Amino acid sequence: MHQNPFKFVKLFCQAMLVFLTLQINLGFSQTPFPNKPVTLIVPFPPGGAAEQPSRVISQSLLSVWNQATVVMSKPGAGGAIGASMVANATPDGYTLMATNPSLLILPEADRMFNRPAQFELSNFTPLALLVADPIVLVVKGDAPWKTFQEFASDAKNKPSEFTYGSSGAYSASHLPIEMLANAANIKLKHIPYSGGGPAILALLGGHIALTASSPAAVATQIKAGTLRPLVVTGAKRVAALPDVPTALELGYKDAEFYLWIGLFGPAKMPEALVKSIRADINKAVTQENGFNQSMSKLGAAADYRDGPAFADFLSKDLARIKATIQRIGKVD
Repeated sequence: MHQNPFKFVKLFCQAMLVFLTLQINLGFSQTPFPNKPVTLIVPFPPGGAAEQPSRVISQSLLSVWNQATVVMSKPGAGGAIGASMVANATPDGYTLMATNPSLLILPEADRMFNRPAQFELSNFTPLALLVADPIVLVVKGDAPWKTFQEFASDAKNKPSEFTYGSSGAYSASHLPIEMLANAANIKLKHIPYSGGGPAILALLGGHIALTASSPAAVATQIKAGTLRPLVVTGAKRVAALPDVPTALELGYKDAEFYLWIGLFGPAKMPEALVKSIRADINKAVTQENGFNQSMSKLGAAADYRDGPAFADFLSKDLARIKATIQRIGKVD
């Protein structure tokens, strides 16, 4: 019985096609990450607290990846526009984000107003914490209060008479003041401004009694004596303000707050890719002339945390933020 030779040719060609397809796919799967530039989205305008750490880590990653990490500012809606872009990005590691507590604040604020949350923490893959700066409460340099206890005592006798400024409702300068006011059992009047800078100017102009800021943003005014620091919201004192007590030292255990900057990717990134990126971030942070040393040279402190430590930090921060927003209620 004769077999059709064309049938063998057809089967052979099909087998070769399958073999070549498998080889091509295997080659792609073994391609080292990254083999092209990575986009690092910062969901805020240039010049904010996230910009410096983002620029420094992008340079540090260059020496590890031999590929550029392009920092791209995508501001709008308090950080929601850029964050939503990352949440909806392909989870291949080529779109990452450097952001701050707004990632936790915005969904809780949406729920407060019965709006659908634009995103949730679960829409992202936490990669690493880079910076966690406490907030410092400041008054004018010629204000009558030398300590926060003096201010709190005065505020108790004059409920809702003293005003404070923030960079906006539920912002990183609004929440820590409310945390401290609640812990000290005092009532203050909130005046939101368009940013931290205008709030500081309002304080210097005598239009409000106090405001809150990152230590770096008010260091010059504190040194000049035009602003006086009363308390910081971290677990330990700030090296640049060694005489300023923490809220915890004063007995306010529920007033811990940080203006942190962390790295995230979209959800559903492959586990092997996440491990690889985390390992590379660790190298970029800890190597000689890496992120830690570069930030130190700039006079800024890093607070690198990876894996379970970062997850634990986010969990605790979310609990504090959620409780504070619920206590504040609706703020237009």
